[in-house]
Amino acid sequence: MGVMDRLSRLLRANVNDVLDRAEDPEQMLDQMLRDMETNISAARSQVASMIAQEKELDVDLSEVRELSSEWQIKATRAVEAGKDDLAREALRRKKDNDESAALYEQQVSAQTQTIARMKQQLQSLESKYQSTLSQRDTLIARQRRAKSTQQVADTVSTFSPMDPTSDLDRIERKIRGRESQAEATIEMHDDSLDTQFAELDYDSDVESELEALKAGLGKSPDAISAGQTPTPQE
Repeated sequence: MGVMDRLSRLLRANVNDVLDRAEDPEQMLDQMLRDMETNISAARSQVASMIAQEKELDVDLSEVRELSSEWQIKATRAVEAGKDDLAREALRRKKDNDESAALYEQQVSAQTQTIARMKQQLQSLESKYQSTLSQRDTLIARQRRAKSTQQVADTVSTFSPMDPTSDLDRIERKIRGRESQAEATIEMHDDSLDTQFAELDYDSDVESELEALKAGLGKSPDAISAGQTPTPQE
């Protein structure tokens, strides 16, 4: 009865629970269907074997019943012939066959009940198989849809502009940094030009004062530049 126990356990299995625990529900469903097909085939073979045994028991039962009838006839003939000893032996043979017939009847009855129970379990398994087979495509479609939805959600979460750690945000910060660096470089260059022009203005003022000093001393600019002492005017 090992096969029937396996069938009973399989019938009690919860498909949804199996799908929840499965890493790949599609593969698990296909494997479940293959297992059910294997068990159904084994159960059919066992039922067929039990039916064959029942038929053999029926044949044996018919034979012992027929023998019992034949010994009854022989016992009657022996009594009619006045051969009591022969009649007693015939009755003993009849009794043996009657007892064998009673045993065969019990076996046939038990076999019939077992076959009926196995057929019922086989029918339940076949019904479960058909139900699982019809639900397979729907369940797999649901599983694929859920997986796709989760992938989209993960993608949106990864590239969300509200996420401060996203690649887009880092790129934006880097661009802002380069813009700030460029503006600082331009500003520093502008400051350098202003300084150079300011120095030019400073030198121009000094030269003007020098020319005025030379004019007041009555010296040419070249003489003062050579280091000659100015001659006082009379």
